[in-house]
Amino acid sequence: MVLHNKVNREILKKKIEESTTPRTTISFYKYHYIDNPQAFRDALYLKWEELGVLGRIYVADEGINAQLSVPTENLEAFKDHLESIDFLKGNRLNIAVEDNGKSFFKLSIKVKKKIVADGIEDPEFDVTKIGKHLKAEEFNEITEREDVVIVDMRNHYESEVGHFERAILPDVVSFREQLPKVAEMLADKKDKPVVMYCTGGIRCEKASAYMKYRGFKEVYQLEGGIIHYANQIKSKGLKNKFHGKNFVFDERLGEHISTEVISKCHQCGAPCDTHTNCANVACNLLFIQCPECKAKYANTCGEECQHIASLPEEEQKKMRKGKDYGRLVFNKGRKIKTQ
Repeated sequence: MVLHNKVNREILKKKIEESTTPRTTISFYKYHYIDNPQAFRDALYLKWEELGVLGRIYVADEGINAQLSVPTENLEAFKDHLESIDFLKGNRLNIAVEDNGKSFFKLSIKVKKKIVADGIEDPEFDVTKIGKHLKAEEFNEITEREDVVIVDMRNHYESEVGHFERAILPDVVSFREQLPKVAEMLADKKDKPVVMYCTGGIRCEKASAYMKYRGFKEVYQLEGGIIHYANQIKSKGLKNKFHGKNFVFDERLGEHISTEVISKCHQCGAPCDTHTNCANVACNLLFIQCPECKAKYANTCGEECQHIASLPEEEQKKMRKGKDYGRLVFNKGRKIKTQ
């Protein structure tokens, strides 16, 4: 029995783009020791494929991290399945704020060393010794205090398009880089309250445990991250302290939490908060591009990539063959050539 997708990516993408089936985008995580991650992964794949689930899910012996979409008609059956798994009973599900049902186009469940790569090798570190969770109302209240330190535990290309008031925005491209950097940045503030937030809660949960491990006395995290916060302020009529857009790691690349646009097009400088990937496959740079520049440069980051992307696919493949383009992920959105 095949327990992974074998259909061409472009075929799957076209299928979901043309589909009229209503789908609900969900994210959730749980830190919990899993004895046999591979067996757990295979059981999930069998059931979730049956339910029509699409998404990107990581399983490790430390737990599960899931971003997915499910046909809305199967949503209750999906929830029932989660409830049948002991450690996922009653687990919070973050429902997308803006959802067109096109967030994912295939089901991918991978076994990883960790569900969030952190670079921590010390066996004394305990990911379960976390900070205190804050609901939206509690977050709004505590962040009014001048002595409170607010830290965005996301990458720079995420916080560029949206973030909370007064938050420290570390200039990093990975969580493993961010953890020690934040601890060093706040080394003289170990006696101050530290409030951390991220997209859905998984990174700041581990980060809160890390900060306690590093000697910080009073550590908090926004429960359910920005996604859960947005749903709470809407349902409870609370003040929104988040400015801009929340970057998400699926085909949507973002959802608006407020109507503000706080970032600019990386090519012309016009107000814009729309991320795109350069159409030159060898580049694939993630950057912010306005509609005018998208049309001008044919969805590429500059004239050179525009020329390459216009060539026949076979010619592009020949140009790429045998070349190591490195990890352009480390250049995400920081610098591109303006024309």
